[in-house]
Amino acid sequence: MKLLNTVDIIIILLYLLTIVIIGLVLKKRAQRSKDDYLLGGKSIPWYLLGLSNASGMFDISGTIWLVTLMFVYGIKSAWIPWLWPVFNQVFLMVYLSKWLRRSNATTGAEWIGTRFGFAKGAKLSHVIVVIFALIMCLGYLAYGFIGLGKFIEIFIPWEMVSNYVPFDVTPEYVPHFYGTIFTFFAVFYSLLGGMSGIVWADVVQFGIMTVAALVIGYLGFQAVGSNTLNVPDGWMSPFFGWELNMDWTHIIPEVNNKIKEDGFGLFTIFFMMMVFKGLLVSVAGPAPNYDMQKILSTKSAAEASKMSGFVSVILMPIRYLMIAGFAALALIYYEKLDLLNSAGEIDFELILPTAIQQFVPVGLLGLLLAGLIAAFMSTFAGTLNAAQAYLVNDIYLKYKKPDASPKEIRNMNYMTGVIVVIVSIILGLFAKDVNSVLQWIVSVLYGSYVGANILKWHWWRFNGEGFFWGMVAGLVSAAVIPELFPDVLGLYLFPWLLLASLIGSVIGTYSAPPTDEAVLKKFYKNVKPWGFWKPIHDKLLIEDPNFKKNESFGMDLFNVLIGITAQTTLVILPMYIIFRQQTPIYISLVVLVICLVLLKKFWWNKLEEKID
Repeated sequence: MKLLNTVDIIIILLYLLTIVIIGLVLKKRAQRSKDDYLLGGKSIPWYLLGLSNASGMFDISGTIWLVTLMFVYGIKSAWIPWLWPVFNQVFLMVYLSKWLRRSNATTGAEWIGTRFGFAKGAKLSHVIVVIFALIMCLGYLAYGFIGLGKFIEIFIPWEMVSNYVPFDVTPEYVPHFYGTIFTFFAVFYSLLGGMSGIVWADVVQFGIMTVAALVIGYLGFQAVGSNTLNVPDGWMSPFFGWELNMDWTHIIPEVNNKIKEDGFGLFTIFFMMMVFKGLLVSVAGPAPNYDMQKILSTKSAAEASKMSGFVSVILMPIRYLMIAGFAALALIYYEKLDLLNSAGEIDFELILPTAIQQFVPVGLLGLLLAGLIAAFMSTFAGTLNAAQAYLVNDIYLKYKKPDASPKEIRNMNYMTGVIVVIVSIILGLFAKDVNSVLQWIVSVLYGSYVGANILKWHWWRFNGEGFFWGMVAGLVSAAVIPELFPDVLGLYLFPWLLLASLIGSVIGTYSAPPTDEAVLKKFYKNVKPWGFWKPIHDKLLIEDPNFKKNESFGMDLFNVLIGITAQTTLVILPMYIIFRQQTPIYISLVVLVICLVLLKKFWWNKLEEKID
């Protein structure tokens, strides 16, 4: 077992000291106003917000999951993150970020007022969005909490610390204990520094992760060059047939059980369902989490689009150099890995931490550990900030004390942050593993969100009552349907959750009058969404004959397709580099260059003129 040496420990302590200093330095700025705390005063440059957003997505739990996926499925694993869906960033880049940013809202719940006004239906919608946002934030916090704990457990076995702790912890809860300890550091700088503190800590964190990714990528690249890689047929190809047909029987038989448990055997059906769900989730717009808060923190609608696009450019190549590097090391030196968890069972989610323990040189180990701990803290802090925004801005200031002083707002931010963290830790104690929480969030919870949130952008008649009942129907279905079909993969439940949400949305819409016409006209004029807005467009045209509707649907769709192609290429290219596949590297580079030229001409060059 490789233990941390003095240099490694010093690097980790220096990182922890740095983020504490960031929180203290930015404390005064964060306390100036509500917007300064929650949105950084809307003065942070788009590229820093994009880098911060990328850092938040470079989370430790997701990295553990993605390394496991690549180990098992090879290049085909590039498709599986479409479960999130990872390409929702492309929809945000092309048009949704600018639509959202034009609202000038502080949170997604506050945005409700710009779309539905402030009548009964809008108030109900406001409440349901806050509830959904808090459930999602708590789910993400529990997800990251488990991932970090499982990671730390490899480097600090319970036997090393049990004599110094005045209580006993059963093996299955050891990861939860470690997760709790490191959570407190993330809480410190995010509570004190607000959004500015989070962004600057993320800049430091992403710098660390970039160095770590380059080192691991290099180690994996070298290992592939000097060893024989033993993988099943089709592992090195992104293409697939009706069935996965990837047989590990004569290499690592246990992997076949992993594929069966994941439910990805009929890969074409899985892929079609994933694309169907992913497109609808993307069109619905960002969920009310840290991603939405970063969009609302930008200086303008144009910068919101640039920020969302920059996330993919900065995140994918760096992250997948690390993922492919670790997968290469784990495949080549599999016999050296100890994948038994505390309960004595094989756990493929331990590939990442055990590979670090076995293959990372002394000195670099501390840097990598600091980077992966930073990845957890970045995700945790951003999600915590979003949860605070909903509790303070959308409950306390809206219903309890609208005229609260800056000091009272600050104290509420601190108190709500502590409460959210405690609840997320408690929820984390009930979660089985990283994948179980992830599947619930992306397949079940998102299914309850989609129907109402597609209609809010694209259908003028859709009102607050429709939004409320659509969300309620979705959330109730998300709680009931998985219990009725416990053995069905969450992804395959999505159509039923979507149907329930749409039925609730339509019934709710026609149970009440349309939204006030003045609210609809203002929203349509400011945001200019495309879709079914003809009655509102015609009335605006009478008032202002020069008014022009959004006719960029075709161009937006074209840019989305090109953007998804470019993003997928940025995922696959690092994989091929690490595994030394020369012809696919050249093909990927040509595809990427063509996509970038097209996006420069048809998206970037038209940002300012279309948005501002």
